[in-house]
Amino acid sequence: MTTDIHSTAIVDKAARVGEGAVVGPYCVVGPKVQLGEGVRLLSHVVIDGQTRIGNGTVVYPFASIGHQPQDLKYKGEASTLEIGQNNQIREYVTMNPGTEGGGMVTRVGDNGLFMVGAHVAHDCQIGNNVIMANNATLGGHVIIGDYAIIGGLAAVHQFVRIGAHAMIGGMSGVENDVIPYGMVKGERAHLAGLNVVGLERRGFGRDDIHALRSAYRMLFSAEGTMAERLEDVTNLYKDHALVGSVIHFIRDRTGRALCQPRGDA
Repeated sequence: MTTDIHSTAIVDKAARVGEGAVVGPYCVVGPKVQLGEGVRLLSHVVIDGQTRIGNGTVVYPFASIGHQPQDLKYKGEASTLEIGQNNQIREYVTMNPGTEGGGMVTRVGDNGLFMVGAHVAHDCQIGNNVIMANNATLGGHVIIGDYAIIGGLAAVHQFVRIGAHAMIGGMSGVENDVIPYGMVKGERAHLAGLNVVGLERRGFGRDDIHALRSAYRMLFSAEGTMAERLEDVTNLYKDHALVGSVIHFIRDRTGRALCQPRGDA
């Protein structure tokens, strides 16, 4: 395989371009950029900073990848942006590198779909098979678990965690942590049950879904405190891996509150 760099593209001589990569018309690639094998920049893509893009990822026109974080605390530190393999990064997507205050690295996993205008801010940690729909926006330091879906025009507050397989409804403002397998919606997002459709599509069995539903009802009932309910669920489902992942997520809270069902639900 040979690389294919269009005559109108500007690729710094110090950039590392993998075998079979394609750099289309009017793209600009900075000196510290690494493009893996088979990466395709279709046209008018600008990639800068210490940015690594994994094999097979495709970047569509007018995406801006690896430029200085939108953070006034950033002082030019040599932070990085690491993007995994086989992602689709659509038009006008922006992804920023990390900062000293967040570990110096923004990470994006494999097999993601980032639709038009999506934004991944500094120090975010994005899992595998994540979908961000059109104009979905992440604040800094957000953590997104595998297979999570962020709906169109949704906005996730900085430092929020979104659990694996969670579903964020379109136009939701997410201020608090969302449990794995949870579904949230609303202008100020509230927990609206489990992402059952997503679980079924991912091949989860009926027994697992039933266990998650029962645990969910216990965790978010009106009786007792969250600590007491969490202990009850832990004892009842101590050998159930999926429920265990929810329990671990809740116990591992670092600062944000937990997204809860609405009081009138």
